Formats: sequence, C-alpha cells, structure tokens
Amino acid sequence: MRSVRDAPEDRDAQDGESLFSEAYRELAPAVRGYLRSRGVPDPEAVANDVFMALYPRIGTVRGGRAGLKTLVFTIAHARTVDHYRERARTPAMAAYHPDSEPRSAPSAEDVVLGRGTRILGLIEELSPDQREVIALRVIADLSLEQTAAITHRSTGAVKQLQRRALLALRNRLDREEEATP
Repeated sequence: MRSVRDAPEDRDAQDGESLFSEAYRELAPAVRGYLRSRGVPDPEAVANDVFMALYPRIGTVRGGRAGLKTLVFTIAHARTVDHYRERARTPAMAAYHPDSEPRSAPSAEDVVLGRGTRILGLIEELSPDQREVIALRVIADLSLEQTAAITHRSTGAVKQLQRRALLALRNRLDREEEATP
C-alpha cells in the first residue's frame, strides 16, 4: 500500500480537491447571490459552471484566499457577460403572468425571496456600472482591489461608483419611507 509520502502527485491532487471543496463551500452562496443580483435566470447552474471552470485552474491560484476569491468572481463576471451576450442574440421570451397561474398557494420561491425582490428591484434601478460594483462589493464581499481587477477599473473609480450607488439607494429608500403612511 502506498503512503501519502510515497506519492507527492497524489498528495497534490488531494490538496487541490480539498482546496476546491473548501472554496465551493465558502464562495458558492456569494457567487449565486452575485449572479442572481446580475439578473442571471439560473444562478445555480451558472455557479456550477463557474466552479467547473475553476477546478482545472485550482492548482495555479496565486495570492492565497484573496487570489482564489478574485479568480472565482472573475470567472463569475465572465459568465455574466457571456449570459448577456447570448441573451442579446436570442429571441425575447414570452412574459409570465402570475394571474393566469392556477396554484392556490404562493410558490416557495416567492415566499423565500419576498423581501429580496424589493432590494433587487432597487438595485436594478441603478446604472449598470453601479449594479456591477454593488454586486461585487456587497453581495460577493470582495475588496476594492479585487473589484477593480475584475471590472478593469481603478480603485478610485470603484469607490466613486460604490458611493454614488449607495447614495442613490439611500435616496430611493428615504422617498419610499416618506410615501408610506
């Protein structure tokens, strides 16, 4: 029987699989949230694609956890861009009308996402650049530097976009509170 010391390539493979599993456990929820906030219709499937693209590259990651997180969200960003490019080339889908739905109880998704829908609606009102920065900074919990690297902007530009987006969100929430009796 071979021991781990006798087979360094097996140990490297085990370390890579362990790192991949850990990355998936820690980052998959944030990746799905990021994809959902960017309007990807099936965030679970695309998140799986992100991690499938990460798997062969797991051994080449530099920069520790921060480097891994940056790579994961760089792949997620690329998949989001791919989604919108593909969407631009495909015909428009027919709208779903919930009034025509024969269910007698609300769907589980509506119950779970009821409050999140309001926030996503507010985020959708932001400019595309502001939405991207908010999704990466707040939902994906990336640093300024990581967000700047993914979006190909300076950290100053990311700070400014984030500040403007948060001010816009605060103003919209204030207006909604004033309008509510």
